[in-house]
Amino acid sequence: MKTTQVPYLLIYFRILCAFIIGTFGFIEFEWRDFSIISLMVLALISDIFDGVIARKTGTDSARLRIWDSTVDLFFWLVTIATIFYLNQDFVMQHLFALLSVLFLELFCYFICYIRFKRLVATHTWLAKIWTLFLLVFLVDLCLHGQSFLPFILCIIFGLISRLEINLIVLRLKKWRVDIPSIFHLQEH
Repeated sequence: MKTTQVPYLLIYFRILCAFIIGTFGFIEFEWRDFSIISLMVLALISDIFDGVIARKTGTDSARLRIWDSTVDLFFWLVTIATIFYLNQDFVMQHLFALLSVLFLELFCYFICYIRFKRLVATHTWLAKIWTLFLLVFLVDLCLHGQSFLPFILCIIFGLISRLEINLIVLRLKKWRVDIPSIFHLQEH
């Protein structure tokens, strides 16, 4: 296997993880929560290393970054839907906050598609931080059926990071990938 294929294999691995996690939502077994959590962590690790390996091997491209972002979105939507399905009472109690983050996420994709006919692939620092808070929140929810501080931090960083991405997309003159923050727009 060529090292240039490794980033793509890691991305495909996240697709597989998403399907397994989605299936676990409908199969009850003793270690289900632990299995879902393990797959989330492994998927996050694969997400980190696909970019690192792509940069080191010189195979990082806009195409790869779009594919990475699209698969990340798919993975997290399936994972969130599965965990929320298993914790419906919590979701109903916090529906407005959850829908607020979802709305900003969808709005960003809508704006980017309207402006550039392309998908979002900004990979901002705040989005990466939010992913960590999202993971901690989902682990907490899996383990306890409730979440307080991890949930609040996840919503706060989710809203802030989605707002930043929306602002980036609105301010871009032409579409591009990998914009670390709103403050990096002046560099290009």
